[in-house]
Amino acid sequence: MTTTFITGANKSLGYETARRLVEAGHTVLLGARDPGRGRAAADALGVRFVQIDVTDDASVEAAVADVAAHEGVIDVLVNNAGVVGPHAAADELTAADALAVYDVNVFGVVRVTRAFLPLLRKSANPVVVNVTSGMGSFAATHDPDRVESTFAAPLYTSSKAALTMLTTQYAKALPDVKFNAVDPGYTATDFNGHSGPQTVTEGTDAIVELATIGADGPTGQFRDRHGVVAW
Repeated sequence: MTTTFITGANKSLGYETARRLVEAGHTVLLGARDPGRGRAAADALGVRFVQIDVTDDASVEAAVADVAAHEGVIDVLVNNAGVVGPHAAADELTAADALAVYDVNVFGVVRVTRAFLPLLRKSANPVVVNVTSGMGSFAATHDPDRVESTFAAPLYTSSKAALTMLTTQYAKALPDVKFNAVDPGYTATDFNGHSGPQTVTEGTDAIVELATIGADGPTGQFRDRHGVVAW
């Protein structure tokens, strides 16, 4: 069974991913920024909590040191932490708003991935799963039959497009580690006021699938619960 570290895992998709992997017999390290919420979630699942703020270099390095001291290795990193950003009109968005969104959704993934790579490379089958979104897909956001085409959220969507490209580039540049991107789909979470038609279990199908791939599993793909998707 694998040892998996999940960021932003105290609620919603991250928590459900942790629950399902634990149920399947995997060791899960529950990463979260807020110590109180993180510990409560970890206690509920019977897993170990590791505090991590993906926007803070010192916090990320401390999390890596914690895992290195206790587990010594991780097999899977799930970069799940993400933010929607301000609910403001496009012409009111500022560069500071953009930096805040990208700091979690893109720069945070770079920060965490770089820091955890030495522990991942101790695994016989290192895997990274980046939770992105169909909202960052050119194909989905330009298809009038897709719900993604009905929203305008410049910062969130562009950050997720960047994350998907980042994932495929990591896959090319680092062939010793499998990198894949996941679109959970329109899932009922805090992100959308629980308006999505999918359950969190359905929303984590692809995350769990890619977090449990074997040595012959894919890399450099963008997938949802139905398979490979256009982006």
